[in-house]
Amino acid sequence: MYSSASTGARPSTPLSPDGSVPRHLPGPSRPGLRPPTATGGRPAPRGTELRDPRALAARTTLVTRPVEPGARAGIGRPMGGRAAEAFVDRVDPAALQTPAVRAVLAHIARICPAFLPRQVLREGSRHILIAGTIGRAPVVAKCLAPQALRSPQAEQLVERFHHEIAVYRAFVRHRPPVRLPRLVAADHDRCVLVLERVPGRPAAHDRHPVNAPTPGEVRALLGAFRTLNLWRPPTDVFGKPLDYQLEVARFHSVGLLTDRDAGDLRALLHGLAGTPWQLCHGDALLGNILLAPSGPVLLDWERAGWYLPGYDLAVLWSVLSGDTAARRQISQLAQSGGTMARDAFLVNLVLVLMRELRLHDVPGAGEEQRIMIRRLYDDAALARRAVRAAVGTR
Repeated sequence: MYSSASTGARPSTPLSPDGSVPRHLPGPSRPGLRPPTATGGRPAPRGTELRDPRALAARTTLVTRPVEPGARAGIGRPMGGRAAEAFVDRVDPAALQTPAVRAVLAHIARICPAFLPRQVLREGSRHILIAGTIGRAPVVAKCLAPQALRSPQAEQLVERFHHEIAVYRAFVRHRPPVRLPRLVAADHDRCVLVLERVPGRPAAHDRHPVNAPTPGEVRALLGAFRTLNLWRPPTDVFGKPLDYQLEVARFHSVGLLTDRDAGDLRALLHGLAGTPWQLCHGDALLGNILLAPSGPVLLDWERAGWYLPGYDLAVLWSVLSGDTAARRQISQLAQSGGTMARDAFLVNLVLVLMRELRLHDVPGAGEEQRIMIRRLYDDAALARRAVRAAVGTR
């Protein structure tokens, strides 16, 4: 747990009771096909058919039960009966034979010859997600898309994927107190992760959702992140993904922070020099949280590491703009650790909001996106005033 000690005797200024950032500081039907056989009627050697995409598509059983809308990937124990049926997906042979998918299937077959693909969950410019099974265990393979390796951000994407593999391997040695997909296999050189699939649905499908989770779901999410942040694994297992001084300078150089804003943030960072850092997920977007029967499951750990206290809370606060009650809860958590924890939350919040503005405030935005950008600017102005007030109380 990070220290709640303050540098002075002044009490922490209460956050706004409405839960948003306070005025003076943010508180916070097809038949099945038989498997192919070798000559003489004997079954083909296990795993060898995966090398041929046409044989791979033929081997995959066609079923009429679709995947649950919004289901996400995760890891789970081998299941049978009705529990296993929850993961029976509608097979799309055409999707399994696109050049990019065929390329990553070859990589998956190297580390998991028994992997049987069933459905392409996502084929994006950065990552490809393929649901399948190993035996009777539902799994998901996450791979870096081939086109990502030819993009200008290739080095950064590979570095992040390597970091995520390292995090999952570290969690095998040091089991965290939160639910997450269990590692099945990984290939560091080819950027492949095979994880157990967990039943559930994402907390939201959009980065900035219009409809927030229910109050009970919000409480469960905050409890999961609070538990993670209080966990103290060996300090040499995880690094520090964020250079705070460099981030302030970067946003200042592109005009998102004024001279005074940058000065105020540096003043708070100077006062936080001795504050213990927290282990954070680093990308606490609702789309990276699976709502499973057993509770929240945290996915996508490529940004995990040590941060100033409250980074995960700041990310959640930034994307829950339409949920005043959720922001109130986050505000209460942010100030519960004392003045130092509050100041760290404010620094994290400003930097997170600056990142969101730089990501979304681009030419050609539609009306819906412009409304979201306006909200982000309002939140950023509120956060700046909160930082200014916090500096004045030092």
